[in-house]
Amino acid sequence: MRVVFFGTPDFAVPSLQALLTAKIDVALVVTQPDHGLGHLHRTPRPPAVKLAAESASLHIVQPERPRGDDFYVQLRALKADLGVVVAYGHLLRPELLAIPRLGFVNVHASLLPRWRGAAPIHWALLSGDAETGVAIMRLEEGLDTGGVWHVKRTPIGPADTTGGLFDRLAHLGADALIEALPRIATGQAPVPQDEHAATHAPKVSHHDAQIRWNESAQEVSCRIRAMDPRPGAWSTIGGHEMKLFGPRVVSAPPGLPGTIVDTDRHLVVACAGGELEIIEVQPAGKRRMSALDWIRGSGVAPGARFE
Repeated sequence: MRVVFFGTPDFAVPSLQALLTAKIDVALVVTQPDHGLGHLHRTPRPPAVKLAAESASLHIVQPERPRGDDFYVQLRALKADLGVVVAYGHLLRPELLAIPRLGFVNVHASLLPRWRGAAPIHWALLSGDAETGVAIMRLEEGLDTGGVWHVKRTPIGPADTTGGLFDRLAHLGADALIEALPRIATGQAPVPQDEHAATHAPKVSHHDAQIRWNESAQEVSCRIRAMDPRPGAWSTIGGHEMKLFGPRVVSAPPGLPGTIVDTDRHLVVACAGGELEIIEVQPAGKRRMSALDWIRGSGVAPGARFE
């Protein structure tokens, strides 16, 4: 099977490597252009997929947008059987999707039709889902609406974060892709999604990351873990934003939501139902640090309150 691969971040690297390990002919790798990472990194940095493709001596292109006659001519000349998309970062137009003989497949980080969209891992955690997984789906013009060939599941534990699930699902997705290829190659039709069960996972916003202390301790824990490592769940104390990480639910009588109730051995904050131990914090403009280091440096005491 001859494949063109579209992917950009670390999440896509295991799938690319799995194709190579399976002796799949990867004729071309399409990834986003090198970009700087904000004001701290002005020198453009290559995407993770580009680095992986270079190490395998694969042919790479980095268009600003995957469209245009010249780009389509280049892809048609490859006579690829299949396009594989993993976290590429651009929607693909119908004229592009029609080029490979078998169309395009996508490795999506959710149990479709649950959590279609850009941030499925964040929203699975934020919503308190008991499990998540990956789906190998047909790519079509709609947003994550194509039929599904294969899914693999994994439970969501009480300490799981978006960062940890990102890594786990990247490898689970690579396994699922290789397992699905034989049925894709033989032209087996994917199973249509149940539109009535669809939920949507847009990019998380600054507002989504704001902690609501009037929620239960479990709900606050889900929000904090969903936003770890980025964008970071935040609250304000003393008029300044602070990001919080590493929550652990503590059984306790309800207190005034947002009130710090213990700074002796841990940072413990009251929620509407129960309390949370917070392991790490990141004050505005500073590095991520242990909560105890922040307590020692700031002098914060029980009775102070997050808003």
